[in-house]
Amino acid sequence: MTRSVRRTRRMLQLAGAGAAALMALSACSSSDDSSAKADTSGSASPNLSGTVTVFAAASLKESFTTLGKQFEQQHPGTKVTFNFGGSDSLAAGITGGAPADVFAAASPKTMALVTDKKDAAGTPATFVRNQLEIATLPGNPDKVASLKDLTKSGLKVVLCDRTVPCGAAAQKALEASDLKLTPVSYEQDVKSALTKVELKEADAAVVYKTDVKAAGDKVEGVEFPESAKAINDYPIALLKNAQNAEAAKAFITLVRSAEGRRVLSEAGFLKP
Repeated sequence: MTRSVRRTRRMLQLAGAGAAALMALSACSSSDDSSAKADTSGSASPNLSGTVTVFAAASLKESFTTLGKQFEQQHPGTKVTFNFGGSDSLAAGITGGAPADVFAAASPKTMALVTDKKDAAGTPATFVRNQLEIATLPGNPDKVASLKDLTKSGLKVVLCDRTVPCGAAAQKALEASDLKLTPVSYEQDVKSALTKVELKEADAAVVYKTDVKAAGDKVEGVEFPESAKAINDYPIALLKNAQNAEAAKAFITLVRSAEGRRVLSEAGFLKP
């Protein structure tokens, strides 16, 4: 066999081996691509978007506003809007058809106004508790040191309305101490009661510890032992007619998460 023929045969053998290797590599690559595509599509989760409307007790304003901003940062394309107020008024709005996705109440009693009408989806969960405190003018010029001191003649005291959780808790504490108190006004939510003191329209108000803390140096807080007998549980629930249920569930998850508990604890709320 001539040298030329052997060279030609050798070149053909090498070309064939190269082609086979190329085909094998191509097949492997195609298989890997298919697997990658399958894995990606299988692990993908739908992105949250749209507005979440939260009806929440007035005392949650500062902490929920913080959590709302965090939620929006964690889920670009979402927006959390709040309606803060007295829990009884919020419950009435929900049962009356007001559009809302989440309800966070300041007492089980006001949450029951919604659940009794079958307007909640699932069972509400208690996520924090709150305790009462007396808010006085800065420096406590009237020397208020106890719940009984609020009954002093001439002292202008403000309470939340009895239908509002903070008002119901205040009445419970007063009754436990066998005290009678006639306030200069009953307010529809705890922030309104606190504002009366901040504006010096009242000498003192019975509000939550969280509200005293949020007010900073605008008021001075006075603790009283009777408050331990009137601690409020705060339940939260997804609403049956939620327009953005998936995002609403995610917001509730954030509220009940370790981060949510941290924010709420820093605001002065107690663990459930």
